[in-house]
Amino acid sequence: MRIFKFGGASVKDADGVKNVVSVLRTVGFENTLLVVSAMGKTTNAMEIVVKNYFENEEELLSSIQEVKKYHNGILLELFENENHPVYWKVDGLFAELSSFLGRNKSPNYSFVYDQVVSFGELISTTILSYYLSDIGIKNTWLDVRNFIKTDNNYRDAGVDWEATQENITNGVNKMLLNITQGFLGSDSNNFTTTLGREGSDYTAAIFAYCLNAESVTIWKDVPGVLNADPRYFENASLLNQISYTEAIELAFYGASVIHPKTLQPLQRKEIPLHVKSFINPNDKGTTVSKGIDLDPKIPCFIVKKGQVLVSLSSLDFSFIVEENISTIFKLLHDAKMKVDVIQNSAISFSVCVDNKFNNLEKLLELLKAKFKVECYENVSLYTVRHANSEAIDALEGGKEILLKQRLQDTVQIVTR
Repeated sequence: MRIFKFGGASVKDADGVKNVVSVLRTVGFENTLLVVSAMGKTTNAMEIVVKNYFENEEELLSSIQEVKKYHNGILLELFENENHPVYWKVDGLFAELSSFLGRNKSPNYSFVYDQVVSFGELISTTILSYYLSDIGIKNTWLDVRNFIKTDNNYRDAGVDWEATQENITNGVNKMLLNITQGFLGSDSNNFTTTLGREGSDYTAAIFAYCLNAESVTIWKDVPGVLNADPRYFENASLLNQISYTEAIELAFYGASVIHPKTLQPLQRKEIPLHVKSFINPNDKGTTVSKGIDLDPKIPCFIVKKGQVLVSLSSLDFSFIVEENISTIFKLLHDAKMKVDVIQNSAISFSVCVDNKFNNLEKLLELLKAKFKVECYENVSLYTVRHANSEAIDALEGGKEILLKQRLQDTVQIVTR
């Protein structure tokens, strides 16, 4: 069985949905499972709904209506008959969303986030499934929450692999075209959970692992894995073949094409991963598989914007030793900070983090009780794999360097 993952950009409008059909007809769709993200920027719009629910109730209804209007526009282009059952089904999902917000009593932001944001994927897969059926492509819509079971660490849930394996083995018919949602799961109480932002790639890998799939293909609006993000770097080159190890390194450092958690399940069973263009589906793209390394090893550039650099030093000029470092990492863990770079000396410790849960203010307050603290917000973290002097010089030109670190052939630079 093959696993195909289509992200939000591939289904951002009616033409995108029709192009998914074109891709399927080009490459075939028998014995295939589609993992589909929310349409376009729906997840961002749903995050605004959550924010309004907690902070701006007057704007809550209008933010929901914005999401509904967007999807209705797509529906009207795909289904001319407004009595088509898909309209009733999508209306039902929005009614379910409103019902949850009306009856919810939990003050837990992350819990509410997962229950609300998940409707993006439920709606997108519903629309795609009905459209495929309408044009004669039989398919089975699966609620991924019945298959991927997780803990209750909302917004970044951990997978219960044993339960998930059993559910997928017993519940997925490999002979059919199946459609399911990326990013989502459910806990032991059947509350919806999410696997972390951009987690649909990981969903595809979970199904591939449990189904012993022949391959996973991630369909993107780029030709494959590039050595640099073309939004920030000129003359990006396609990497035709890379090893799991290299891909894991690139994903760990922040390459946006592949979700960091995606590769481990695939590597365990040596399932190849293809990253291909949904615009040119016949192009080869990039293949990630066993034992194939970059040759030659050209520099690969990764940038993460909007990071935070925190520099700490002891209040009494004492050494930053194991006890201090242990305290620092516990506070970072409690604040759910994603640590990207650390650097320490005898009396100082610097860490570059991703403040994705907006806990920075609380973290700094706790750190200032124990350390002298300097904080630089909205910095950029550049990572160069297979770095050479020419690549580093080009990267550093005209930038204020706050931190620089080199490990073998990987260089990381924090700038503002």
